[in-house]
Amino acid sequence: MTSERTRVLLWTYLPGLVLMAGGLLVFGKMLDDVREGDDFAAADQAVLDWLVANRSPWMTNVLAAITFVTGPTVLPILVFLACAGWWWWRREWWRPVLLAGAMIGSTLLGVVVKDLVGRPRPPEDTMHIPGAEHSASFPSGHTLGTATLLLVAGYLVCSRRRSTARLVGWGVLTVVGTVLVAVSRLYLGYHFLTDVIAAIGLAVAVLGAVSIVDRIHTGPPTASSDGRSADPAVVVPGNG
Repeated sequence: MTSERTRVLLWTYLPGLVLMAGGLLVFGKMLDDVREGDDFAAADQAVLDWLVANRSPWMTNVLAAITFVTGPTVLPILVFLACAGWWWWRREWWRPVLLAGAMIGSTLLGVVVKDLVGRPRPPEDTMHIPGAEHSASFPSGHTLGTATLLLVAGYLVCSRRRSTARLVGWGVLTVVGTVLVAVSRLYLGYHFLTDVIAAIGLAVAVLGAVSIVDRIHTGPPTASSDGRSADPAVVVPGNG
């Protein structure tokens, strides 16, 4: 009984706690660097200056489009449509609600941290559109939102139907999508390097919290008739 209880507790909490600890460790490191002005923060201005000095018209157009789509105007609409479509197509409520909750939670978390840290934005003369951003700089909200969406949505899909191809696809999409948005924020002069790295750390921590909540809801895997582990979190149409 004790060993079974330990197995259940480890399955439920350990992966999420590891993700939360790792994400918060990255975030804490970036925050400390910003306050001390050393390590990663010492490279902030150099990275910003290099990207601004190497802008090109076509790259600016591409990255401006990416930053617009992942901003506070368009991304919430896309998330709402995705969650509503998920609910309608699969006839389930749990995963769409969990995704929406993660996005709302990460947004509120980003706003609170911005207000508490109060880091100024890069100089306006480095911004693609001077004065376009007025909120605090740390962490990057665009990067936090995009990374949270890709990480959490990918987890909610891959945890139900595991396959190597799906996991690899999720990993590639998450890395490429997050990096593109992070680079767009740096390239357009709206954030520093430490802002986007801190945002990624927070997104990983959010994924860890989502994993714990989801596993508490679904319960631990059980043994199938052929002796292999079967995940009860597999959802069929009509189930929550």
